[in-house]
Amino acid sequence: MPETLTKAHIIGEIINLNGYPKNRAAEILDSLLEIMKSTLESGEDVLISGFGKFRVNDKAERKGRNPATGGDMMLAARRVVTFKCSGKLRDKINGR
Repeated sequence: MPETLTKAHIIGEIINLNGYPKNRAAEILDSLLEIMKSTLESGEDVLISGFGKFRVNDKAERKGRNPATGGDMMLAARRVVTFKCSGKLRDKINGR
C-alpha cells in the first residue's frame, strides 16, 4: 500500500529542494494552504496549472437512509470540494 504524503513530508521536501529552514518551510506551506482555504470558502475555484482545479459545489438537500435503523431521513444541503486533475497530471499518473 502506498504511503500517504503528509504535511510534514511536504515541509521536508520544501527544505530539501530549496534549503529553507524548517520554520520558514512550514510558514510557506501554511500560507499556501490558508490562501487555498479562504479562496474555496468564498466560493471561488483554485486552479493550479499542470496540476488541477479545486472547486466548491453545492449539494441540495436529499433523502437518505439511517444505517443504524434503516429508516428514511433527510440529509441537509451542504457544500463539498471536488478536485479535477489536469491532463498533464493524468498522463504522468498513467505513465505517459
